[in-house]
Amino acid sequence: MSQPASQGDYPDPVRRLLITIPSMLASTMVAVDITIANVALPHMQSSLSASADQVVWVLTSYLIASAIATPLSASRYGRKWVMVASVGGFTAASALCGAANSLTMILLARALQGACGAALIPLSQAILLDINPPENHARAMAIFALGSMAGPIIGPTLGGWLTDSLSWRWVFFINVPFGILAFIAMMVFLTGRRRGEPTRFDMFGFLAISAALAAFQLMMDRGEQLDWFDSTEIWIYAAVVAVGLYLTLVHMLTAKHTFIRPELFRDRNFAIGSVFSVLLGVVAFAMIPLIVVMMQSILGYTALHTGLIGLPRAVGTLVSLLLLPRVVDRVDARLILFTGMSILAFGMLMYTRIDLYVDERTLILAGFVQGIGGGLIFLPLSVIVFATLPQGLRNEGAAMFALTRNIGNAIGISLLQRELIHYTATSRSYLTEGLRPDNPILQMNRPGLDLEAAPTALSLTQEVARQAAMVGNVEVYQLAFLLSVVMIPLILFLRVAKRRSTDAALPVME
Repeated sequence: MSQPASQGDYPDPVRRLLITIPSMLASTMVAVDITIANVALPHMQSSLSASADQVVWVLTSYLIASAIATPLSASRYGRKWVMVASVGGFTAASALCGAANSLTMILLARALQGACGAALIPLSQAILLDINPPENHARAMAIFALGSMAGPIIGPTLGGWLTDSLSWRWVFFINVPFGILAFIAMMVFLTGRRRGEPTRFDMFGFLAISAALAAFQLMMDRGEQLDWFDSTEIWIYAAVVAVGLYLTLVHMLTAKHTFIRPELFRDRNFAIGSVFSVLLGVVAFAMIPLIVVMMQSILGYTALHTGLIGLPRAVGTLVSLLLLPRVVDRVDARLILFTGMSILAFGMLMYTRIDLYVDERTLILAGFVQGIGGGLIFLPLSVIVFATLPQGLRNEGAAMFALTRNIGNAIGISLLQRELIHYTATSRSYLTEGLRPDNPILQMNRPGLDLEAAPTALSLTQEVARQAAMVGNVEVYQLAFLLSVVMIPLILFLRVAKRRSTDAALPVME
């Protein structure tokens, strides 16, 4: 176990700032890219001649590649060079995304972008903790949270402005100058340091869990199109998931120096917190793309307008994160987490009350409430998860904890998209059944309506599609609300260890 550092072991304030800026620039850039492409999806769909189901892969390919590569950030080969290589690869992949002229090219570039950016968030967190003395760790975590939490929320606003002002390609090109700046600053100010002797990389464990994650993502994305288990392809994906998880579990429990260390999940806080983090990825982050698409495709908002309406969500998160460092050491973290989840659930409940005639103020208020709730969750959850984890496991723990949220994002987008399609189709079928001449309700409200006239049929078909799509969205919001409520009792199983300072509860990666 590493010994506590003396005050002289930390960089002076100026150098600390010069290290913090590129680290936060890199992590924020990655966090923003999780959602910046959301508002540009309809424009990409038209430009790349893709279907609505296909273009969603622009989001999921990034997330699943990031999820698979995140554990690699627990590197023993020197943090500086991992960071530099990751920033360089992410910047190059962003340029390829912007230059893509086919769906295949942008999906491959997005996967490369996600894989290269996976290490930047957990390693940036580690850097901020290492360069600050213990008494500043709560503030450092708040700074880190500003990028990792607010980034995905700011993304739609920035993406909307770039898409409407320039083109969808600039949601990727915008990364290039910032990536170059971060790359140069890291080369100059970060110090190269290797932690002990590198151990053998567990290739078998990495391939097993990667195959399981990729197959599960494919199964979720393709299932609705292929009628789920009536399709041989879906059965193949399910078999790969089962075999991959079985091999991962057996290998993890029987081999030494495994890719995923089983000691992590023997800690109750870390195990429960990881489940909590996966579910949080669904209800707090995977919902954002659905809300963005709803505002554009159903309510008719422009990309910029959609982004501006989503901006108060980021403001709410910022307000919470600015207040938390002052109270996190004085109040039971579980109480803060309970408050944050309750507010997040209430914000989702507000979305379940909207319809086709919802006004902007309702959407703005619901987003702001959710932003406050989300901002109250991240820091106390980190404190609780790492409160009882041995310091020797915090390196891998930080990477695995980041992985859980990425998995939740990727699975959540696919799962909620699947439920949206299902609920929309069911609602459309129900509404269409009522469009017949012998329906007394239709005759009472629209007497003389000629259902055989082409303009009338077209108008009714379009209106039914809009109504069904809104019903489908509201059903998904109700599902997310219920999931948020179900998550709250998990807090009761967490425990807060007695500690002298916030430092004892935060992950420190060497």
